[in-house]
Amino acid sequence: MPGILIASDGSWVIDEIQSVLTGPDTTVRAVRAGTTVAAEVATQRPDLVILDMQIGSMGGIAICLDLRLEEGAGRLQRVPVLMLLDRRADVFLARRSGADGWLIKPLDPIRLRRATQALLNGQTYFDESYKPHPVLVAPVSDTISESGK
Repeated sequence: MPGILIASDGSWVIDEIQSVLTGPDTTVRAVRAGTTVAAEVATQRPDLVILDMQIGSMGGIAICLDLRLEEGAGRLQRVPVLMLLDRRADVFLARRSGADGWLIKPLDPIRLRRATQALLNGQTYFDESYKPHPVLVAPVSDTISESGK
């Protein structure tokens, strides 16, 4: 039975995740302070940690970095981390913090289930929502026309 730990100080975030992921074969627990996540992981290691980027006491990026540093020091076992991002520009921070996957808010049940299942199966999940599409630009000529002198 997989165990999931949610870290968020937003009741709506916790409620939304719990309503989608709680079931007879999954346990979901939540903490509201980012500073308590590492201790919770050490006490009762979850199979997945879901971090809200915006937590007042310690944000998701700092929590993920803390977990990865504790893991590197041998004080914690590795646990997959799913980061809940507020905007597409935050992907850079999630990647640098060592998150195994991320979702960009607003959340929806389908993406949340897919991401959770992927991370529980040892894979990664990188949300492509709001990813900018490349714009193709024609090459500029190196020659100047007669009228452009």
